[in-house]
Amino acid sequence: MCLNYKPLFIATAALWTAACSAGFLGLAPAGDRKEYVQARDLYNSGQYDRAITELTEYIYKTKNVKRREARAYRLLGASYEQQNNLSKALEVYLEALEFHPNNTPLLAAAANLYQQTGLTNRSIELYDRVLTQEPNNLDALSGQAANYSAMGFYSKARQTYDHFFELNPTADARYRARYAETFLRQRNFENAFINITMALADNDQNPDFWRLSAYTRQGLGQPQEALQDLEAALLLAPGRLDLLAQKALWLYKDGDYKNSLTTAAQILKQQPDNQLAQFIQAMNWYRLGKKNASKKQLEKISQADADTFVGQVAAKLLTFLPQK
Repeated sequence: MCLNYKPLFIATAALWTAACSAGFLGLAPAGDRKEYVQARDLYNSGQYDRAITELTEYIYKTKNVKRREARAYRLLGASYEQQNNLSKALEVYLEALEFHPNNTPLLAAAANLYQQTGLTNRSIELYDRVLTQEPNNLDALSGQAANYSAMGFYSKARQTYDHFFELNPTADARYRARYAETFLRQRNFENAFINITMALADNDQNPDFWRLSAYTRQGLGQPQEALQDLEAALLLAPGRLDLLAQKALWLYKDGDYKNSLTTAAQILKQQPDNQLAQFIQAMNWYRLGKKNASKKQLEKISQADADTFVGQVAAKLLTFLPQK
């Protein structure tokens, strides 16, 4: 019997067309995709509230599961991230992973948020899932290296960074600075200095790079050069209290009590209740012969908040001072 294939072909084509229009291929229907593009354009123009509204409606307001595509979830999560609503963004990504458990952009996005919120073990797990599928994924490599460093696994962090740099030799200077910090944490000041110098060669406008360089200089026994690097950091970030406090401490250590006192005063001008600056003041006053003022300051610190580290040190020092 000879079959007439023409009607069969027409019927198959009709079914195929219907399937495509209904989202049978794994993407939302063509008309729906226009709504996604509109939401994406809102995101790109910085209208995150409207993007969230459009994407929420796109994903949830119909029962068409084809709208729950990975890219829509990723954009919705990114919109929440732009608003600094990290908990909501993570909620979106985790829901998305129920539908798309092996989607590497979603895995990496969730891993990054876990990292930002201090859930390092969970972040490591998700980055591992990314790297199992894509061993050369740069975002996952740099993110995982940062996780290892945060956990104190500095050698493992460097191994991961080494792979990252092999794949991306022109990587942004911040990664070289993070690499340098792994050496610094292990008191390998020579290699720390080499790598932070490389970072500064690419970008000398980052105060944290100069701060790291200052710490390595101190470790190398170069106190004057360390102070110079710290001054470079302060030129870029003159109001940074952590930089001012470090400068005041190093000046005190070098016996430059008057300048240390002046630097502590800069901190107290911004933050009158800064306990560390008050403590530095007290130490300098003692060295400059103002022992009564120093004692009163230490008493003030220890009584104000005895549970802090500075408060405990102040209380301990008081026991060594004459009682009258």
